[in-house]
Amino acid sequence: MTGVVFPQQDGQRSSSALGREVVAAALAGVDDVGADAVRRETAWRKDYPRHFRRLVEVGIHDGDAARTVARQGLEALHRRMRWVGPGGEDEPLARACEEPGTPLAGATIEGQGEPERELSLPYRGERLRGDELRRRLEEWVRAGVVEPGVQQAVERVLDHPEWLDLRDQRVVVLGAGAEMGPLRSILRWGGDVVGVDLARPNLWRRLVAVARQGAGRLVIPVPQGVATDETRDDDRLARHAGADLLHDLGAVAHWLESLDGPLVLGNYVYADGATNLRLATAVDALTTWLTGRRDDVALAFLATPTDAFVVPGSAVAQSTSSYDNRTVGRVVRTPLRVASGGRLLRRQYPPGEAVGVSDSIVEQQGPNYLLAKRVHRWRATVAAADGLPVSLNVAPPTRTRSVTKNRALAAAYAGAHWFGIEVFEPATSNTLMAALLVDDLRHGGGAGHEASRRPWTDEARAAVHGGLWRTGYDPRSALGVAALLGLGAARH
Repeated sequence: MTGVVFPQQDGQRSSSALGREVVAAALAGVDDVGADAVRRETAWRKDYPRHFRRLVEVGIHDGDAARTVARQGLEALHRRMRWVGPGGEDEPLARACEEPGTPLAGATIEGQGEPERELSLPYRGERLRGDELRRRLEEWVRAGVVEPGVQQAVERVLDHPEWLDLRDQRVVVLGAGAEMGPLRSILRWGGDVVGVDLARPNLWRRLVAVARQGAGRLVIPVPQGVATDETRDDDRLARHAGADLLHDLGAVAHWLESLDGPLVLGNYVYADGATNLRLATAVDALTTWLTGRRDDVALAFLATPTDAFVVPGSAVAQSTSSYDNRTVGRVVRTPLRVASGGRLLRRQYPPGEAVGVSDSIVEQQGPNYLLAKRVHRWRATVAAADGLPVSLNVAPPTRTRSVTKNRALAAAYAGAHWFGIEVFEPATSNTLMAALLVDDLRHGGGAGHEASRRPWTDEARAAVHGGLWRTGYDPRSALGVAALLGLGAARH
């Protein structure tokens, strides 16, 4: 194995050992009992959710504790992860960005369309604009699908359509082909995008076509020295484009450092299994390297809804009301709770709490997935505390390819509406999240505009959680029931 890799332990590179060590190190000195519990955990792949929940709980009332957890977690990750270059030498992670590898150059694709100067949102077969979009936002807030800050942010963008023009900065989309990323929206609005993804010709053919149809400019990596006539033809260009963040990190780092700015470094990468954690580490190494060399870099992230978050008292109150009044739930709640020994359809929060913790962790997604997503949240917290502009918003449950190929999660999403959860289509999600990114960049509403005393308030401000925070039931206690209810629908 080469590139960004897990450390060796007893002759093996174990993601589980790495995960336990990082989580324990994050809690050390803040919650030593919790850190010891992590070290003693013998069923990490099954029981990891309670430890990840604890990482959030320690920062509910103590912002310094939350920031310490984030810093210690990132430091432990960088200290332990390794870099194995082409020569096979096992070296510290920091070496990954220092090796320039095969130099990259940028090929530019100019859009041929007219820029959209009005925010519109694809939703259930329609394109919502103006008052229609405002009514949809109001309905989402009323139903508890989004936090009120989402309505406020999107309405600001509606009131300032000129904000959509992002030509004054370059948005780097790491994971250019990601379904949840902002690439398509920004190009449609006429902005500048730098796209980075693997060398997959079919993927780049699609992205080049999107760029041609759009109104902006897409810059993509190609090996330095590729003949100019090879990049003039879109099909030839697609065959040369791409860079591997796991193995070509130094080349990507040096290329991005050379670009005109200011830059918005957007992290939208994903891979299956343990590779996702390696990839998250690689991007975080790139982030620290680039922000250490440039003073014009903002950071952008999407947080997964299937995680644990601290939520405001208004969410607790709406959840309590929903639990007490939801007709469908009452019909099945009592027999299911009795049959399950109280494990199913539990209240999400104790009534009357000033704040709560919404735990939507899906055990089947595994500790590598969740640690990768925590790395994003930790970096957002640390960067905001250090004064960097940061946009981190909780994305909604969405029917992406990675979800629909997971049978358990696909079935749960198909039955989620029984519990007041709205699952979004990818086009709705990526456009909405791109609009929130615009608001963060233009209005300064993101985490970095003024680091909050408690970082969880930055995460909660404009969360598009789909209703997970405000449903009456603890999401983890309802997941199995939702999956059963949605099993038939998920098969079609």
